[in-house]
Amino acid sequence: MAAFRRAYGHEPAILAFAPGRVNLIGDHTDYNDGFALPCALQFGTVVAASPLEEPHIIARAADLDMAEDDVRIDAPIETAAQGEWRNHVRGIAAGLPAFGLPVRGAKLAFSGDVPQGNGLSSSASLGVALGLALTAVAGAEAPDKHVLARVAQWSEHHYVGCACGLLDQIASAFGEQDSALLLDCRSLSAKPVAFPADAVIVIVPSGVARGLVDSAYNERRAQCRQAAEYFGVGSLRDLDLAMLEAGEAGCNATVYRRARHVVTENARTLSAAEAMARGDLAELGQAMRQSHASLRDDFEVSVPAVDALVDSLNAAIGEDGGARMTGGGFGGCVVAVIAADRLPAVDRAIANHWQRAGLPAQAHFRGIPSAGARLLRG
Repeated sequence: MAAFRRAYGHEPAILAFAPGRVNLIGDHTDYNDGFALPCALQFGTVVAASPLEEPHIIARAADLDMAEDDVRIDAPIETAAQGEWRNHVRGIAAGLPAFGLPVRGAKLAFSGDVPQGNGLSSSASLGVALGLALTAVAGAEAPDKHVLARVAQWSEHHYVGCACGLLDQIASAFGEQDSALLLDCRSLSAKPVAFPADAVIVIVPSGVARGLVDSAYNERRAQCRQAAEYFGVGSLRDLDLAMLEAGEAGCNATVYRRARHVVTENARTLSAAEAMARGDLAELGQAMRQSHASLRDDFEVSVPAVDALVDSLNAAIGEDGGARMTGGGFGGCVVAVIAADRLPAVDRAIANHWQRAGLPAQAHFRGIPSAGARLLRG
């Protein structure tokens, strides 16, 4: 990596890569022990690393004018100011020993091309890549991918300040080329589901930037815990529709809607994975449309600009797939899975949408189901 050479004057010993992800269906299910259907993307973060004899980790953020952090690892590692990129580095450095993995002094530089603020998990990509690079530079064998994902999640909870689930980190660690992953967030199993050869993923930024830490994400998570307590289950994964409806009368109306989203989203995700495996884009698209309606109405994490964009896309797609919001919500991206021959119509629909809205066009792009975290050198 050129940035590493500029910063330190020599080639790195380690190059680690971890991808971003797009979630095709199954949002706000991960922290409820439910199901999701993400796939890793071609975009990601590269971390270059070499060992340092002193007990310091020196990190350079190549995409932020080579901004630097220098933190000692032989003393408790303090957090930086909230929102600082340095918390990602510090959180992983502190998290590795918490999970029994070694950490040693290191020189780091990193750069990524995951589109920012669009719900494509640039944060998880960075965390997983940092964990992989730091364990490699310590001379350890590649860590178990489940542990790597948990370290990245721990960093988010304790240093970054976001009580996220494990969906993003698992997708980044376990991604497979040309496949989505049916993720069971209770067992953490990740079953590859072949992506249809005649289909494409289109990702369309809504123009509304998002940020989980500063949004109502943590409030939604708390409401799900309230629902689980009310219905007497360990998590909303254990609640079925009959139990849900039987308990509606005494439940807070907002908490009930949050639970209804999770219960129905789990069922939709399983049916969507089956439809994908069969190459049935009509059924997959129907599940995606229903998912968006539930996220909009029951979980209330969509915004009008996203809803309008989803409507425009679904009108153009017809029965040849579907579109929905993706990620934590409150802006970000819309994802569509469509038959490849519908791509020209969808391109036109996107252009017409921005023209009607009187807004600057947002560049949309193809998502390619890609392999997960890996060492490129070392």
